[in-house]
Amino acid sequence: MSKLNRYSQIIEAIFLKSYQKGKTEILFTRDEIIASASLLNIELPKNLGDILYSFRYRASLPISITNNSPEGYEWIIRSVGRALYKIVLTKETFFKPSEYLAETKIPDATPGIISKYAMNDEQALLAKVRYNRLIDIFTGLTCYSLQNHLRTTVPDMGQVETDEIYIGIDRRGVHYILPVQAKGGSDKMGVVQIEQDFAVGRSKFPNLICKPIAAQFMPNKSISLFEFELTEEGIAITSEKHYRLVPPDEVTMEELEKYKTRIG
Repeated sequence: MSKLNRYSQIIEAIFLKSYQKGKTEILFTRDEIIASASLLNIELPKNLGDILYSFRYRASLPISITNNSPEGYEWIIRSVGRALYKIVLTKETFFKPSEYLAETKIPDATPGIISKYAMNDEQALLAKVRYNRLIDIFTGLTCYSLQNHLRTTVPDMGQVETDEIYIGIDRRGVHYILPVQAKGGSDKMGVVQIEQDFAVGRSKFPNLICKPIAAQFMPNKSISLFEFELTEEGIAITSEKHYRLVPPDEVTMEELEKYKTRIG
């Protein structure tokens, strides 16, 4: 039995145990994951959190769950405290790069030795974003990497993780916190991660302006960047840009002239 199939059976059992038509959230605990696995005679992974991480960031929930969502809505898993979670019905949950957005060529400043030894797509993406100052270029702020893979606890959510934290400053001297989520390969960028980043900003950096950023490799290896804001309806994209890292001599004068005519 594959790992994902085992995980699907566990989360399916938790959902179906409590679901009734019209219900919009299912609360469950870490102990319920263990109990469900025991009833199903399924061996749990050493890292129990991998079950939830898979469905929150990588894989789709089982069909038995997704079939119980009305049109325009999806089920997602949220952390709501220490060892406490909920499967909740929400609107669109994943953000995808636009297929029609123009690219901007950036002379690639990634050190060759870093490109050679990058271990996976996510780490390669974070390195390329950092060495090419793409957060600065995208936001118009001067930004500094504060910490990689920040794992912390925030109120009403429990433990959360952000791929990288930047501190930014604008020309007025105003300070910003920029949590960055990076996705490579087949990983999906979900609303849950952005909600967590806003929570990290409120909890750990309450006096700074929070601007969550998402970075993702596109199929053609261009890099898409998103900026988000909180609205009354939930998370909204305020800006999206696509960058292609190229050797310096591949940026032509014609392209530079064209960039001058762009708005924003």
